[in-house]
Formats: sequence, structure tokens, C-alpha cells
Amino acid sequence: MSDQKVRVRFAPSPTGGLHLGGVRTVLFNYLFAKQHNGTFVLRIEDTDQTRYVEGAEQYILDCLKWCGLHPDESPVTGGPFAPYRQSERKALYREYAERLVAQGHAYYAFDTPAELEQKRKEIPNFQYGLAHRNEMRNSVSLSEHEVDALLDAHAPHVIRIKIPEDEQISFNDMIRGAVSFDTNLVDDKVLLKADGMPTYHLAVVVDDFLMKITHAFRGEEWLPSAPVHLLLWKYLGWQAQMPQWAHLPLILKPDGHGKLSKRDGARLGFPVYAMNWYDAKSDELTPGFRELGFLPEAFINLLGTLGWNDGTDQELFTIDELIEKFSIDRVSKAGAKFDFEKAKWFNAEWIKRSSAESLAPKVKTVLEDKGIIVTDDAYLLTVIDTIKDRVVLLPDFYQQSAYFFAVPAEYDINSVKPKWTDAKTDFFNALAETYKAAPIWQPAELEATFKALAEEKALKIGDVMLPLRIMLVGGKFGPHVYDIATLLGQDETVKRIGLALEAFTA
Repeated sequence: MSDQKVRVRFAPSPTGGLHLGGVRTVLFNYLFAKQHNGTFVLRIEDTDQTRYVEGAEQYILDCLKWCGLHPDESPVTGGPFAPYRQSERKALYREYAERLVAQGHAYYAFDTPAELEQKRKEIPNFQYGLAHRNEMRNSVSLSEHEVDALLDAHAPHVIRIKIPEDEQISFNDMIRGAVSFDTNLVDDKVLLKADGMPTYHLAVVVDDFLMKITHAFRGEEWLPSAPVHLLLWKYLGWQAQMPQWAHLPLILKPDGHGKLSKRDGARLGFPVYAMNWYDAKSDELTPGFRELGFLPEAFINLLGTLGWNDGTDQELFTIDELIEKFSIDRVSKAGAKFDFEKAKWFNAEWIKRSSAESLAPKVKTVLEDKGIIVTDDAYLLTVIDTIKDRVVLLPDFYQQSAYFFAVPAEYDINSVKPKWTDAKTDFFNALAETYKAAPIWQPAELEATFKALAEEKALKIGDVMLPLRIMLVGGKFGPHVYDIATLLGQDETVKRIGLALEAFTA
């Protein structure tokens, strides 16, 4: 690393939900910045006003906040290179676009949308570039007099880069090594639109230069744009300040065929966005990891291992461990398959290793949403510690703990009724009386009492153990039954045996 202070950026467009691939890009930028005591910048690339969606910028900020990936500079926090929204930097970009025109590296194009559409109909796979630019209405094909007249008349126009002929453009990617492009295969991208807004191609170069970005990590889908950006860095005379680039591997569908999309998530039944995203235009709600019940620590851990590993078998990482161990050298070139079952495993593991105190507010919300009001916080902490090893997603806390707060609304009668006998009724009546008089209410004593009574009544432990569980929790689930009884308390346990007996013998 040079003496230059590391500065990285995440530059999303506020056009919709934040895909988990986008969050992974944030994460890798963030880890690299923190590892080098650098700066992580959030820049909003809102130059495409036709695709701008109200509320999308705040959504992005909320997602990063939930993930714990806080920008050092952003539209909200400000910073020395403000403003951090491209729409507020609009006046900057024309100067650079006009400079490129003056140098002969860009040109004015006056083609109307209708003319462009007609050309696309005439020529399959039409590209506005070397092969066809002289057939179009632009300052390359028109005379200087014609161009001046159009400009004086304020004719709508864009500015396009003029891609050179027969050149090889190369750069060294931090992940992929040497990458080269043939300019004959690259079209003349629009740099400045008719409304004066820059396209991504111009804005990203100008802003990365002005904001002194040293490293740019982005998805591999941006690789085809690299030759345009490389030429802009060169033509603007900023080549020595160009950031080092790393194009991150795609996150693939579970079968490995193609990039994971929102449609894949809907089809296969899992989220691909960090948080719920509601699109007011389409009235469509796309589910997110947060609302499904993922912990942010698990989500970040999952993303950190999609396309990267530290060379060991370790899979669970805290954010501090990721910062310490992350290395761009160990990011894979190949795409990373998304496995939702593995994602749930990460969440289950993080719930296990989380303290009851940190989980309590989330569990309280889960229970309150189902109508269970928790009044004893100490009791809630004990319940969480008792069941958290059995939970995969946060909403599972309801099914796994509701019976600690309320008598089961129904019983799994079908698991009991076919094998029910008068001897079992006699056993549980006796158990209720014995438990009612028990001097010590602890798991070991409750188990010993239960087994002694079963032996006395000549019943197999297995024949009466399941009915006891169903009496207390309603179904065939939960931790050790004597732990459940201990937590419920003496009076509640005896009461539930009596209530269930009525249901079982009705």
C-alpha cells in the first residue's frame, strides 16, 4: 500500500431495493477501508432521473445502518468532497464533457430518439460507434457550420465519447489480473445526456477523481464499461490518479447458472434484498432478509464468505475478524452460488452465539406481534437462553416460546389419543398430585419423581413422556421437558396437566 490514504466508495443508484450483491460490494469496500485505516464513502448516483424512485435513497441508508456498515462520508454525514449526490453536482460535468469535445475525444450527437430507433430497426445489433457514426447526425459527420447552427438553435443533443480505432486497452484488475479490450468492439457511449445530466460513465470518472478514490470495487457486470472509463481517465489527463480496480464475482443462482435475481428469489422462496422493499409504482413488496428474521451479523457473515475465504475452514466471522482477515487476493474470480439453506445455518449459529440480552428486544417484538406481552424481563432472558439453540429465524422464537407465556391454544391430540388408556389417566392424575406436593422444583428432582411414578404404575417412560410434553407445550417440540416444567413453575405445570387431561379424555 502506498502512502496515499485509502479511500473507497459505494455508489448505488436510488432506483429500487438493495440486492445482496450490492451489500456484499459495500462490505468488501468497508472491510478494505477499515483494514487500512481508510475512508468509506457513500455516493448516490442519481443522474438517471427517469429511473429515480422516491424513498430509495433513504432505503439504502437504512439498509447500511441495519448492516452496521456506516459510511464515513455520505449525503447525510457530509464530508470534505460534498455534495455526495450526483444530481447536486450537475454543473460540474458539462465542463469535462466539453473539454473532451474540444480535444477531439468526444462529439455532439443530435440524433432524435426516433432516428435512433429507426437505425436499430434497419441494423440488427446496431452500435453507435466506429462502424456507423458517420451515418448519424453528429459533429463528426456534419460540417462545422452545421454543428454551430444546431448548437446556436439549442438543438437537443448528447455528448458521446469517440472510441479510437484499432487499439488495445488494458489494466490490471486486483482480482482478475491483466484484462484487455479491443476498441473496435466498444461503442461510443453517451457521456452527457440532453438534459445536461451525465451518464454513469462520465460521472463515475469525474467523481472518483475529485473525491480522491484510491480503490474501486464493483461487480463484474461493469467490466464491459471498463474501456470507456480507462479512456476517460487517460483523455482527462488523470491516468496517474486512477483508482485500482477490482471487479467482484457475481452471486449466482443456487444451480450456478446465471446471476441471482429478484425473480429467482420469488420463484425459489427466499429474499435477495437486504430489507423489505415496497415499490409504490407497481404496488409490489419484495421481501428482505431483515424482515424474514435474519440477524445483521449473520447476513454480513454470509456475504463475507460469498466469493471470499481466509484459506482456513473457519466460516463464522465477526465484523472485526472480517476486517482483520479480509484480503482481496483471496476473492475468487468465479461466481459464488447462493445457498439459502446455508444462509439459514449462518443465522441459527449467530442466534446461538448471541446473548439473551442482545436478543431480548427482537424476541419481545416477535411475541408482541403475536399478542404476547412480556412483563417479566428476567423470565424472558431465561426463556431465550433455554430455547435459542432450537431457533433458525427470529420468528421461530414465537413457536418455540409461546407456551412459556400462555397455555397452549390447542394440543397435538392425534399424537396422544390413539394410544391413550385409563392407566395413563391414572398416572397423570397421580403425577399432578405428586408434583403439587413436590418440595424441590428443579429438573433433576422432577425427572426422578416422574420415572419413579412410571415404574410404580408399570408404565414405560417413553409411553408417558410424549404426553407430558404435549400437555405443557401443545406439540412435539421444545427443550428438555423437565427444563420446561421448571421454568413454568409448580402451579402452572400442575394446572396444565389437569387442563390437558380434560382434553385428552373428552
